[in-house]
Amino acid sequence: MQDSSYSAVFGALTQQHRLDTIANNLANVNTTGFKGDKLAFKDTFRRYAHDMLDPNTNLTHKVPWPQANLLAQPRISESVIDLSQGAMKCTGNPLDLAIAGDGFFRVQTPEGEFMTRQGVYHRSAEGFIVDGHGNQLLGEGGPLQIPEGGVILIDAAGGVSVDGEFLDTITLVRVEDQRALEKVGHSMLRIRPDAAAQAVPAEGATVEQGFLEAANVNVVSEMVNMIEALRAFEAYQKMISGSFEQDKKAITEIGAPR
Repeated sequence: MQDSSYSAVFGALTQQHRLDTIANNLANVNTTGFKGDKLAFKDTFRRYAHDMLDPNTNLTHKVPWPQANLLAQPRISESVIDLSQGAMKCTGNPLDLAIAGDGFFRVQTPEGEFMTRQGVYHRSAEGFIVDGHGNQLLGEGGPLQIPEGGVILIDAAGGVSVDGEFLDTITLVRVEDQRALEKVGHSMLRIRPDAAAQAVPAEGATVEQGFLEAANVNVVSEMVNMIEALRAFEAYQKMISGSFEQDKKAITEIGAPR
């Protein structure tokens, strides 16, 4: 098989993963607090083809790469979460919250504590402030609990008061090494277990009551990227077919008796 076939296989797999990423971004364009994914690419030179080390450990089980000793060609050089600020939408709901700046809410789930920018909350039957999946919003004293009724006021620093009585402060955190973050579903993130990064207080970030942060996905850009990826995938398919036909012709003509 020609080297061009290997190049085409690697290129097609790369574009397939790119299409999966774009499709996921577009599917969550209306998801509150969603952060899109971005990819970058590189060419792997022949002298590096045997190198099995991959900086994108989070892609190991997502992309079925051919064996790296096959004269490797294009690969994904970087896969990161785009944590840029999304647009603010005013709702007027006192338990709709958004973050302005670099920071995350802390939520308690049955699987442990996670971070999120998702801000759609409500009061549970037990009085806890929870999201749509029942995960509890955390304050300095643990899960936030508010009495039924009353006027809820949440200031920019995260201080929660009901009818003028201060209850607790919503704690916002950030991660200095944002590449250490990984998604766990439902717009939640965590620090990868193998990363050395830690969550620290989010200085400068503020809580906006009565607002929600929209997804930071640009639909037009993603659609353009999808068309580009589809055309690239089709080109790689043609390269594979052409290489196959050349091999077939060579085998037929060279192997034919004279």
